Amino acid sequence: MLRQFSPRFQRPLITIQAGEYYVTTRDEVIATTLGSCVAVCIRDRERGIGGMNHFMLPGDDCAPPAMAASPSARYGMYAMELVIGGIVKSGGGRSSLEAKVFGGGHMLRTAPASGVSVPRANLDFVRQFLSLEDIPLASYDVGGEFGRKVIYLPGSGQAWVKRLGQPLRTGELERERRLCRKASEAAQKEDLTIFD
Repeated sequence: MLRQFSPRFQRPLITIQAGEYYVTTRDEVIATTLGSCVAVCIRDRERGIGGMNHFMLPGDDCAPPAMAASPSARYGMYAMELVIGGIVKSGGGRSSLEAKVFGGGHMLRTAPASGVSVPRANLDFVRQFLSLEDIPLASYDVGGEFGRKVIYLPGSGQAWVKRLGQPLRTGELERERRLCRKASEAAQKEDLTIFD
């Protein structure tokens, strides 16, 4: 997590990476850059308390066994609970939460051997989670074959998305490939069938 001052927004800017989250009661800006990962921005619309997560996989049951034991915000289920819990601990209420969802881009031009689509699994998870928790989805920008830079102001609920049309840099592309391989390996070990 990187904290700096944003001249553009004239307030603190917190940049989160994959596996991180941030919740605030202050007038701050939260930002992240996404590929196949998903960021969910959640806020209490009555109190202006909110946050953002950035997760890689829906749950640790989708990860290879060596990774499944540690709870981490890189998994959607845990990342969602961390943000919601942080909002409630900061004085927010569950009944007035709303969400905005971004990411889930199909960054790799070839499908994984197992047929497991990490972006689709992430987006399906978020949709089901929000529905079960009765959290309205205020807006979203998901899918496609591009990355995104997301900027979120929890106090007002405003969000900006810049679609990144250029291919990911070599390091980012390799991270996406590793993520897809891990999801494919986990699905093969569990003998899962994916229905599109």
